[in-house]
Amino acid sequence: MSGTTGLRRFREPPAARSADTGPPDGERSAEEHCEMCGAVLAATHGHVVNVEVRGLMCACRPCYLLFTQEGAARGRFRTVPDRYLYDASFTLTDEQWERLQIPVGIAFFFRNSALDRFAAFYPSPGGATESLLPADTWNEILTANPGVPEVAPDVEALLLRRRDDRVECHLVPIDACYDLVGRVRLHWRGFAGGTEVWQEIEDFFARLEERSRRP
Repeated sequence: MSGTTGLRRFREPPAARSADTGPPDGERSAEEHCEMCGAVLAATHGHVVNVEVRGLMCACRPCYLLFTQEGAARGRFRTVPDRYLYDASFTLTDEQWERLQIPVGIAFFFRNSALDRFAAFYPSPGGATESLLPADTWNEILTANPGVPEVAPDVEALLLRRRDDRVECHLVPIDACYDLVGRVRLHWRGFAGGTEVWQEIEDFFARLEERSRRP
């Protein structure tokens, strides 16, 4: 599987049968392989970003660890870290959100090292959708929130969720964002999404809160 295919794995709906339920009687699930060395992967494994093609690749533990060092492979590959943080002091006004031009209540922001700027995406029935990010507004938000941890380029993101009276801010691995994107695309029904997709979103953020620590 190519790096681009690896990224598409998170943008497109996963198979109808999840790893949690297991295969039907008499059927064995297909093995996944490391996209770098071909080794068989465990059900839970890490990911590596191919910076040149913006691809997210499944990786075995040795390959995952290989690219944790800054500058490994001349920066072409970067390991996606397993860091989850929550900024309880984060603030963002309704007016600032409107200026971000995000049409939904969930979006993630990551620094694209090739362009040397932040990019904004949000989950939609069609997958991860990019939104033009006004640099002045984004810089204003970051300046107003000095407690926001520094985001590792290409491999981490700030995941924002707009609630009734606040905006929640999580720092997460980039693959978590595409996991959310895949869930939305798989479970979305009709114009408003349906009950199932909103329950998936609630469950996702509940698990996120359990994993996140305060910086």
